[in-house]
Amino acid sequence: MKIFKFIMAVLILLSAATGNAQIKNAKIEKVKISGNCGMCKTTIENAGNLKKQASVNWDKVSKMAIISYDSVKTTKSEILKRIALAGYDNEIFLAPKDTYLALDSCCQYERSIKTLAKIEHAEIIVEKEEIKDSIMDAEIIAVEEENLIEKVYDSYFSLKDALVKTNGGAAAVSAKNLLAAINNVKMDKLSMEVQMVWGKVFEKLKKDAELISKSKNTEYQRTQFMSLSKNLHDVMKVSKQETPTYYQFCPMTNNGKGANWLSKEKNIKNPYYGSKMISCGKTVETIK
Repeated sequence: MKIFKFIMAVLILLSAATGNAQIKNAKIEKVKISGNCGMCKTTIENAGNLKKQASVNWDKVSKMAIISYDSVKTTKSEILKRIALAGYDNEIFLAPKDTYLALDSCCQYERSIKTLAKIEHAEIIVEKEEIKDSIMDAEIIAVEEENLIEKVYDSYFSLKDALVKTNGGAAAVSAKNLLAAINNVKMDKLSMEVQMVWGKVFEKLKKDAELISKSKNTEYQRTQFMSLSKNLHDVMKVSKQETPTYYQFCPMTNNGKGANWLSKEKNIKNPYYGSKMISCGKTVETIK
């Protein structure tokens, strides 16, 4: 049996390598995707494959897939999201209940999910052993998971404050905390609307936070902070906030092209110039 599994793994890797030859900037990863049969294999691979960008090869015995993708044009999250929306649970996303139930009976694999609850018209999937079909319990769990993304926001604002003070050391520490908070977010627990945006910006947020955390040069940190702010703004736009967040703009930075940042304060405190031009900028949007 071990020899058979080894042979299957080798065949999958060889197949992935063949498809990978047509994909630029190729990155190869091994992931677990639920499923049962040959029909599942066809659906999973068709959902994940994207010409010249992504190739998926799934094995029905091991339930493992080799995915190769152009790391510049797409991400593992984007590929697994498409597969989940086709009805198949995986390491990052859980398939919507209706989509799973629409699969042929031979394709309906055993799920470990204990409770499915609809909260504010967005289906979220909650794993918990002792929930007794209680909508209230499901709502409590959903709130706890949503709070994980609040930690991302809190770390971002801490980073912004450090840049306002032109404190590269503090900014690096805040960025390290931000990176940890980003990695702790469980995408499958977010509302569908937030999940769709988060999947698009997740890798970019990680990259910017990591680059800032590895430097104490505030000018370099501020350059990465521009794209970090833009991508986090997209997430905030679709997530509910208890208090307003202000999207602010400085026209002077970025070689006169300008750049934005997010703030909990309506008063301008410019993170790109600090004390040099602390009040340079204006609020261009209020996110409620």
